[in-house]
Amino acid sequence: MPRKPPRRHPKPRKAAEELRAELQRRMAACETADALNDQVIVPFILALEATCAARGYLLNIYGERSNLAVSSAERAEVIYQLIEDYLDAADQ
Repeated sequence: MPRKPPRRHPKPRKAAEELRAELQRRMAACETADALNDQVIVPFILALEATCAARGYLLNIYGERSNLAVSSAERAEVIYQLIEDYLDAADQ
């Protein structure tokens, strides 16, 4: 009896695209900013924080539109200063 070929995992790009599409679908379904925050953003950030902590990474989220930096603790201050300098220069 012939054996079925092993199932292949989705290619990384396809998996990433599927995740992006699913996140976008869930975001679009949220009718308010509170719903978006509670149903998508907070769970995503909690998962990101847990993964970073488990790997010893430091997660820094900066503002105006969005800036996300994931680094080792040793590089965090340098990255923070680079972003601050950039944002200061952009304000001038």
